[in-house]
Amino acid sequence: MRKSKIKENKYDSIKFKTKSYNKILKNLDFELTGSQQLSLREIVDDFISENPMNRMIQGDVGCGKTIVSILASSIVVDNDYQVGIMAPTDLLSKQLYKNFKSHFEAIGIKCSLLVGSLKPKDKDKVLKDIKLGKSNIIIGTHALFQKDVQFHNLGFVVIDEQHRFGVNQRQKLLSKSTNPNLMAMTATPIPRTLAITYNGDMDLSIIDELPKNRPDIHTSFIEKDNLSTAFNFIREKVESGGQTIIVYPLINESEKQDLSAAVESYEYLSNSIFPDLNVGLMHGQLEDENKNNEMQKFMEGDIDILVSTTVVEVGIDNPNVNVMLINNSERFGLSQLHQLRGRVGRGSLESYCLLCSDSESPKTKERLSIIVNSRNGFEIADEDLKLRGPGEFFGEKQSGFVKFKIADLITDGPIIRDARMNAFEIIKNDANLTHNNHINIKQKFDDEYLQLFLKTTVN
Repeated sequence: MRKSKIKENKYDSIKFKTKSYNKILKNLDFELTGSQQLSLREIVDDFISENPMNRMIQGDVGCGKTIVSILASSIVVDNDYQVGIMAPTDLLSKQLYKNFKSHFEAIGIKCSLLVGSLKPKDKDKVLKDIKLGKSNIIIGTHALFQKDVQFHNLGFVVIDEQHRFGVNQRQKLLSKSTNPNLMAMTATPIPRTLAITYNGDMDLSIIDELPKNRPDIHTSFIEKDNLSTAFNFIREKVESGGQTIIVYPLINESEKQDLSAAVESYEYLSNSIFPDLNVGLMHGQLEDENKNNEMQKFMEGDIDILVSTTVVEVGIDNPNVNVMLINNSERFGLSQLHQLRGRVGRGSLESYCLLCSDSESPKTKERLSIIVNSRNGFEIADEDLKLRGPGEFFGEKQSGFVKFKIADLITDGPIIRDARMNAFEIIKNDANLTHNNHINIKQKFDDEYLQLFLKTTVN
């Protein structure tokens, strides 16, 4: 019903103007994959219709969602609209800004960054440029939908890692738009059946190919007893010019014991194992300023080895990182391991992911072998769902919406998709769910279901 309501709204179409699009395309040093090209065709079809876009781009780690959003944004800018790109953290916003700026400022299109850490003077300048329309593309965090942000002519909203934002937060930003086209992006590999049910009010584009220029990531399993071998390997790769991330499993920031383990390991590694190398520390309880400084040093190559909790799971795009060591890997879901692994292999260096565990469980070893043998995030997500079930797959807080009484997400994919198609057909024929005699079908169903429930309970 939400989707049909969105489609009822009519706005000016965005014409497929290709001046900036072709310039950016010409400057790329790689070819778009078939999946990227298909997603762009679907995006253009949305633009040229009179209905506002409401599309989700779901793509595997490193599949090239950002360049798709850059090319889509170029079409919008050529139609004299502004583009707002919202990301969940300062770090991710800054990286997106750097990426967008490198493509757009080369062809004379201005990009601006709006994050909470800006100095008041710099923030005032950015706000003025946005209001006057001097900034064509504005990248930022939650700061984008604050009251003091007035867009000149916002026509396209892109939300990265959209699951990190609530519906109301997305709506606040869209409400600032004169032509509210929304494109959300996620690298979280949700199984396809789940994606079309959970994001049922959105059109879905899937990028399931990796760019041809991406190197392979060699993934292997090591036992804790062999950590010294792993440390020697890390040293060898650092001395050859690469960088390393060593991850500890702080799943929840309140797990003080885990945090202590990460901090103690950092001290041990920096003092005893790699005293001659630059070792950094990153975790969620660091002050934002310290976190940003540490990440800046890592991105600029001043830190050789970054010891971190899972805060590195999303957003680090450092092409020089070619080794990742994940400790206690049995404590992670397969999808999360895949997300973490996606932080390496983003440049031209041959890359490695080492999964360390001291678990003797055959089931654990079987589970980790899935990551060792596959780089396909969708396959891995499907296996993860089979092994752990929907509750664990999404974590306790998010498990409610997948606990169906009858349907099984693992085996009932075809019938769930069929039910979805039928649901759209019903709404198409009767948008308010009223029958010929104007009885509300939903109310009728609720009443009858309640009577049946009471009868069953009494019996």
